Amino acid sequence: MAKLKVVQVGNSLGVILPKETAERLRIAKGDSLNCVATQGGIELTPYDPGFEKKMAVARRVMRRYRNALRELAK
Repeated sequence: MAKLKVVQVGNSLGVILPKETAERLRIAKGDSLNCVATQGGIELTPYDPGFEKKMAVARRVMRRYRNALRELAK
């Protein structure tokens, strides 16, 4: 567990992540993190739960229109 420091960024607050933590999360400058409330506190993760739902819909559409998409790809 890393101890994080809260700093003033303009009118907002920010948290400084140690290099090791950023590498472990596989994030870089400009990436977005999702903040998820858990029973034990908060969880910062690069994983977007909404994205998985969108991908599931996209997979269904791609399966349903597979032949049409193949023709369009030519």
